Amino acid sequence: MYNLSVLIPTYNQSCLELVSQLQTQLEQAGVPYEIIVADDGSTDRSAVEANLGIASLEHCQYIVRKENAGRAAIRNFLAQTAQYDHLLFIDSDMSVVSDQYIARYLSAGCDGVIDGGVTIGGDADALKGNLRYLYEKAEEPHHTAPERQLTPYQHLHTANLFIRRELMLKYPFDERFRHYGYEDVLLGKTLRRHRVAIRHIDNPLGFCAFETNADFVAKTEEGLRTLYQFREDLRGYSRLLTLVSGIHIPLVVKLIRALYRLFGPAVRRNLCSTRPKLFLFKLYKLGYYLCQASR
Repeated sequence: MYNLSVLIPTYNQSCLELVSQLQTQLEQAGVPYEIIVADDGSTDRSAVEANLGIASLEHCQYIVRKENAGRAAIRNFLAQTAQYDHLLFIDSDMSVVSDQYIARYLSAGCDGVIDGGVTIGGDADALKGNLRYLYEKAEEPHHTAPERQLTPYQHLHTANLFIRRELMLKYPFDERFRHYGYEDVLLGKTLRRHRVAIRHIDNPLGFCAFETNADFVAKTEEGLRTLYQFREDLRGYSRLLTLVSGIHIPLVVKLIRALYRLFGPAVRRNLCSTRPKLFLFKLYKLGYYLCQASR
């Protein structure tokens, strides 16, 4: 019989409802379990106060850390704190979309690493001007279980990840990754190097909470800075890095940088507006990344 530690790192996010839904399913499953939510130095006191109710739920802990340790370190902390043999990492902005979510993991028959995937929710009409929603919906067909299994290590994401605790402690997240992006991608590379199999299944959580366009653009820029910082580690695990490595003519790189510096501010204004264009978003990311090297 499985035992399970559900681990949820959170930052400025209320996740009491998510924990309550998970706890209900775990109770129904009848397995030994715990749910640990670790707050990584949130600055939003209302989110922290909303999450205080987690501690009143059976087998649930809410740990508040005063200082932000970073995306990798908080997940390593959770793995070290967990008491059970199997870990289920869930991002705090996810939603449970199936009453069989926990049951599917428990019946998956895999004692290593399983990625359950994510499905994109939300009202299409209400979100037609939201850049994050438009981007995630456009990418969704590429993230089905069969598609992910074609390149399993490049598609490992901690939003919905089942992993044996022994493996997580042996191959922890790289704590150099303090800012947004790619700590899970490097974990995928590490697991591949050590020949740890990853299985992708159709057991998604819902992604239904979309930040403002300005916040998403800022988060994307942060992720691109992370990508540039760790570009050697992540080579072969990022489509953007693959694209950049295919540009062999220095003059083309100079031209893209020049166009970004000239038109980047105007493109950014579009992306932060109520009518963002996805094709401009892709061009903006390329220009922003290439300009990191010249700073």
